[in-house]
Amino acid sequence: MSLYSKSVSRALFAVVAAGLVVGVAGCSSPASAPSGSSGPKYVSTYEAPAPTKLSPLLGTVVAADAATGPALSVKVCNVEHCEPQIGLNQADIVFEELVEGGITRYVAVWQSNVPEVVGPVRSVRPMDPDIVAPFGGIVAYSGWGPQEVRDMIVDTGLVNITENDTTMFRIDDRIAPYNLALRAQQVISENSGLAAPQQQFAYASSPALSSAGRDGTPTSTITTVFSNYSDNSWTYDAASSKYLRSQWGGPDLDEAGGQLSATNVIDMRVVIEDFMALPKTVMVSSGEVWVSTGGKTIHGTWSKDSQASPIHLTDDFGMTIRLAPGNTWIEMPPSDGSVTLVP
Repeated sequence: MSLYSKSVSRALFAVVAAGLVVGVAGCSSPASAPSGSSGPKYVSTYEAPAPTKLSPLLGTVVAADAATGPALSVKVCNVEHCEPQIGLNQADIVFEELVEGGITRYVAVWQSNVPEVVGPVRSVRPMDPDIVAPFGGIVAYSGWGPQEVRDMIVDTGLVNITENDTTMFRIDDRIAPYNLALRAQQVISENSGLAAPQQQFAYASSPALSSAGRDGTPTSTITTVFSNYSDNSWTYDAASSKYLRSQWGGPDLDEAGGQLSATNVIDMRVVIEDFMALPKTVMVSSGEVWVSTGGKTIHGTWSKDSQASPIHLTDDFGMTIRLAPGNTWIEMPPSDGSVTLVP
């Protein structure tokens, strides 16, 4: 090859090489663009979910700023003249206790869904201070019997609402003394600065995952006998995953016409003592318990360490019993009463 040919070849190679460099540079990605360029920027559309917590008396998941009001515990009567009760199906927790004459009364506790009106309201008994103290907040009742009972309920430190309060009123079409009602929402609004109650029980995320749902035995009906004058039964309704209450030979209905129901039914066998001629359920103690949820029942032990302590439930292996999210009824039959479970 001549010297002239070699020179031309070198020149052509240089031109081609320069073109390749330019071509590669022209195909560079946007990521290599210099900072400050006007190209599109990525904007995330992710929105963090709102914080949640457990409703303290229901175990349901609610917004963190929900269910912040105080608990309202009300003494509600349970004789035929008192039926149908007002707002009882909206209570988070209901206790049924034995009082004089073999009849029973309720301590109903509202916090998550407070009705406008509840009742009929009746007087407190010696065990009620031990029942309501763990909830804090407000307790409402119509009377107290011996002054010692009044002193005990005041000593809990709860706000006491009695029949002379402006939030109490008489229902015209009912018979006295079974016609006293409470403006519940008004009471809550007038005491909105009170703290929310502490969580009372442990909860699973569903009836199937509750302790009874996982380890219990099938239970379609629960019958609780308090005395020769007082008994009730609960029948499981699979469609609603709730137990439906019956009393005095028929469905137990509230004023709205709905049958009283519970996600969890707890039967606590208790000891009854005499207190100034009144029966007193011994609450700071322990005893046998049956917890029914989701059509099944688990057996165990209930215990309460002090007046301010919640009731603790453990199974026969000493493990904490978990309820299902939802409302709870607590039946407290005496040691000479009975609890009958039908598969």
